[in-house]
Amino acid sequence: MTENAVDLIVIGGGPGGYLAAERAGQAGLSVTLFEKAELGGVCLNEGCIPSKTFLHSGKVFEHANDGKAFGVSADKARIDQKAVVKRKNKVVKTNVLGVKGKMKANNVTVVSAEAGLAGRSGNKFKIVADGKEYEAKHIIIASGSHAIVPPIKGVKDGLESAFVLTNKEILDLEMIPEKLVVIGGGVIGLEMASYFLTVGSQVTVVEMLDHIAGDMDREVSELLQKSYAGKGMKFHLNSQVTAVEDGQVKFELDGKAEAVPADKVLLSVGRRASIQGLGLESLGIYTEQGHIVTDDRGQTNIPGIYAVGDVNGRWMLAHAAYREAEVAVKTILGQKDNVRYNAMPSVIYTNPEVASVGLTEEECKDRGLEYKKLSIPMSYSGRFVAETDRARSLCKIITDPVHNRLIGCHLLGSYASELIISAGIMI
Repeated sequence: MTENAVDLIVIGGGPGGYLAAERAGQAGLSVTLFEKAELGGVCLNEGCIPSKTFLHSGKVFEHANDGKAFGVSADKARIDQKAVVKRKNKVVKTNVLGVKGKMKANNVTVVSAEAGLAGRSGNKFKIVADGKEYEAKHIIIASGSHAIVPPIKGVKDGLESAFVLTNKEILDLEMIPEKLVVIGGGVIGLEMASYFLTVGSQVTVVEMLDHIAGDMDREVSELLQKSYAGKGMKFHLNSQVTAVEDGQVKFELDGKAEAVPADKVLLSVGRRASIQGLGLESLGIYTEQGHIVTDDRGQTNIPGIYAVGDVNGRWMLAHAAYREAEVAVKTILGQKDNVRYNAMPSVIYTNPEVASVGLTEEECKDRGLEYKKLSIPMSYSGRFVAETDRARSLCKIITDPVHNRLIGCHLLGSYASELIISAGIMI
């Protein structure tokens, strides 16, 4: 037996990884967590939290300039992008220190190294990191994901010259580009498009699909697009990007070559599970379409090995990783639990916010389900009218008429991210 033997090894220190380590430590298990970069993962360092910091600054800026509509007059507000980035860095540092404190408080050993599976050692699993061997009865893989970089002409050179940015680099951008082109109309693209439009950029979104916001309910995504088009954001849907060069993003639309000028380009065409170097083949762990296959308890096909967060491809959201980690640790402890993905909310922190939980109308139709829907503006709420002058908003409820229960809820408007929690509880 190696001297580095513990009950649980966690690979990855993002939301799923650090929460799993924390909960296991609280339960009295000996835990070692491996993280090759910073604790907190993409979410705390270059994703959820930094982007929300940007977006909050954008909302404050917008409120300051729109104050007259609410009886508040002030000199025209100005955005200081360097100060926004500085505050973002401070917020990130505070959160990362908080995670480090939790690891220490729960007796979790944190090793700053890249770790990979290396088969079995008796009834335990073997891990190798920095040339050292470690053993554990249980393994939780939480290695996260990385931005997809498609083989588009000019993208590689653009990334090297900082003309093209991913979600990581744009959150360190200390200037406001006059013209920002966003490739990809998903969550990351829309949130950054929202911020930079608010603070003064001319923003164009180029999306391959015929709609924005991915799998969101189509009625909601169409209303969101109209809302931003009304603010001056331009959209090119059904468009295939062919090149990023000469200060332009070139694309094909209906067989015709088109181009839009750009000072900066945000590449946000999705994320891919980070499974390279994990040594999955040493134990025969199943993967499918680039991610680790798990059940609703986070278990892989190998008993004792779990995968939580982006790496399992189930639901690439930080709060999903938290819940998956919680369930995985409970399973290790012999407690029964499972993740109910149908009740897992998702949010796009644009302004107005978009929030969704359960089935969309399109999913109901695709599955041949009988359903009823109710779509009303959020202006039916007195508080909404009092606190916002937004013309476009929506509250869409989808129910199962046979069992008289809620199966979907989709919101567009202020505080949608908070309201959606109640709907999730009812599903």
